Amino acid sequence: MGKLYVVPTPVGNMEDMTFRAVRVLKEADFILAEDTRTSSVLLQHYDIHGELLSHHKFNEHDTVQNVVRRILGGMTAALISDAGTPAISDPGFLLVRECIKNGIEVQTLPGATAFVPALVSSGMPCDKFCFEGFLPQKKGRVSRLTELQEENRSIIFYESPRRLLKTLKQFADFFGTDRQVSVAREISKLHEEHVRGCLNDVIQHFETTEPLGEIVIILAGKTTDNRQQITDYGLPPNRTTALPDPMQLLMGTGKKKNKYK
Repeated sequence: MGKLYVVPTPVGNMEDMTFRAVRVLKEADFILAEDTRTSSVLLQHYDIHGELLSHHKFNEHDTVQNVVRRILGGMTAALISDAGTPAISDPGFLLVRECIKNGIEVQTLPGATAFVPALVSSGMPCDKFCFEGFLPQKKGRVSRLTELQEENRSIIFYESPRRLLKTLKQFADFFGTDRQVSVAREISKLHEEHVRGCLNDVIQHFETTEPLGEIVIILAGKTTDNRQQITDYGLPPNRTTALPDPMQLLMGTGKKKNKYK
């Protein structure tokens, strides 16, 4: 019987790939990729030439059983996504579950994911947090935001740049304009940026500055004093930081089209 490896890939900087991840991908009998065109760039960079198959949210229900059969037949599979750790707001859960049902060993390698550096860099408490990922676009969105009004942990959201401003304004309606927020974009890329402050100030920032790239929002949880300033965490309000690194090998720049639509 073979094995399934779940392999994180860089969210921005090519150097975030681990030595073990490269070795596993080179040794795998076949690699499952969310977008084979995107993954081909990474694989070519690391001189990886294994069989590459498409496995994404639109075909995963159809491909899972075939993948499981190949692994049961003794082949080793590696699952990757366009960026970050598979199954975190990306395909992967169905395959992992089916492999476990069939007694197949699943090993998930530690590695890159966007929300961890965004959370740690936010200056907000990160000892306890909840991950929401993408909110429902229509049905269930209002009810979910209503439920989160009582959440006292830091809350993590993913969002696309074209919906960011609308989402922040909706947060202001549900959580108050004084609620603290940190918007991180282009994690680990040349134009990485963190915009921190109360919702009102961050909204004003993005009304005059077009957001680009992939977005992670860290929203402060409910406190006894909803007017608590981010300076309580040792950071000045409305701070914007850009972290250029000329040594980076990039998968994209700040103008890269966002994959989350």
